[in-house]
Amino acid sequence: MRVQQLTVGPLEENCWLLSDPESQQAVLVDPGDEAETLLAAVAATGCRLAGVWLTHCHFDHVGGLAGVVRANPVPIWMHPADQFFYEHAAENAGRWGIQIENPPPAQHQLAEGNTLTLGAYSFAVWHVPGHAPGHVAFIGHELCISGDVLFAGSIGRTDLPLCDPPAMHQSLMRLATLPEGTRVLPGHGVMTTIGRELASNPFLRGAARPIGA
Repeated sequence: MRVQQLTVGPLEENCWLLSDPESQQAVLVDPGDEAETLLAAVAATGCRLAGVWLTHCHFDHVGGLAGVVRANPVPIWMHPADQFFYEHAAENAGRWGIQIENPPPAQHQLAEGNTLTLGAYSFAVWHVPGHAPGHVAFIGHELCISGDVLFAGSIGRTDLPLCDPPAMHQSLMRLATLPEGTRVLPGHGVMTTIGRELASNPFLRGAARPIGA
C-alpha cells in the first residue's frame, strides 16, 4: 500500500491518499480542498478511486468533496454525530472568508468497531471524539490516520463549537496505547509516530502504557 500526503487549501489540511497497486484501488481521506489536485494525484497512481473516508466533517476536511465525487461518483463514509458540520460546511467556511461547496449526501455511516477495506488492507474505525463529536481515526498496518485529534507536538483545538475537552483527553489516552512505531498521519502538519509523541508531546505526558508496549 502506498501513502501520499496532499496538503491543500488555505488552512493547509492534509488529505491522505491510500492506494493499493495490487487491487488497483485508492481512497481519499479528508479531501479538504483543491479537488482537481486530488483527482490528479489519484490518476497518477494508476488506481481507481473506490471511496472517500472522513475522520470528521469540519469544512476544511470536506471542502473538496463535492468536486471529487462529481468527477468520480464514489461512496462516502462519515460518522453521523458530525452531520451538523457536514450539512453546514459551506456556511461555516464562509465565516472564515473561504468559499466551498456543500458536500453531497454520504452513503455510509461509521461507528466504533467498523472495518474499512482497501484491497487486501483493512482499517479499524475508532471513535475518538473531542475535537468533533463524530471524529474517528482509522487504524491499521502500523498507521493511525488521526485527523485533528493528534498532531506532531500538539493536538486539535478544543475551543470550537461542540468540542469536548474531557472526551479529547480520553481519545488521546486511547491513541497513546498504540505501538510506539505506529505512524501518525495527522490532519495538519507533518507525519509523526506514537513513540515520538509519547516522548515529546506535552498533551500525552503521563499517558499509561500497556505492559510490553
